[in-house]
Amino acid sequence: MPINRREKIMEAAARSFALFGYKGTTMDHVAKIASVGKGTIYYFYKNKEELFNEIVHDLIVEVKNVASKALDHEKPFLTNVHNVLDMVLDFRERHELMVRLSHEVKDSSSPVIQEALQRLEDAVLALISREVQRAMKQGELKRCDPEITAFIMFKLYIALVYDWEKTHPPLEKEEIARVFSLYLAEGFAV
Repeated sequence: MPINRREKIMEAAARSFALFGYKGTTMDHVAKIASVGKGTIYYFYKNKEELFNEIVHDLIVEVKNVASKALDHEKPFLTNVHNVLDMVLDFRERHELMVRLSHEVKDSSSPVIQEALQRLEDAVLALISREVQRAMKQGELKRCDPEITAFIMFKLYIALVYDWEKTHPPLEKEEIARVFSLYLAEGFAV
């Protein structure tokens, strides 16, 4: 029975955070959505931050699963990285809580939200870093620092998808893949 209540609380909290954001969510909101008393919530969680952190943990697991499904080690390294980043960004745009957190972090300087988004980014960077290490072992990549390489790839992809659109028409996925490959694999010097 307690597991069902805990799950109801988690689902209700995720909905509340997606609707009202971290700052706008109260334990009263969560209790009302979950149809439980506030005391029941406090039986499982010390405070809103602990509840939020568990939801973010579950979100990270979900993002890792989505990213892992994009991997096909029969395909070239850059294709895999492109597919992983594409799936993660699609997931991010479709998942209500991630959308809300992305907007909320822009509107506030809440350390809880910033830390949550950083944990999500770190999970994606760790996955890419492992793929960089795998590609180096298989001779697909030159020796490099996997963490720096993962960071550069991630930030380049984010820039091509989001930052470019601020002042230009959006790039198609195929164009992003082409540019990604050009600058990271082929280089642009003659």
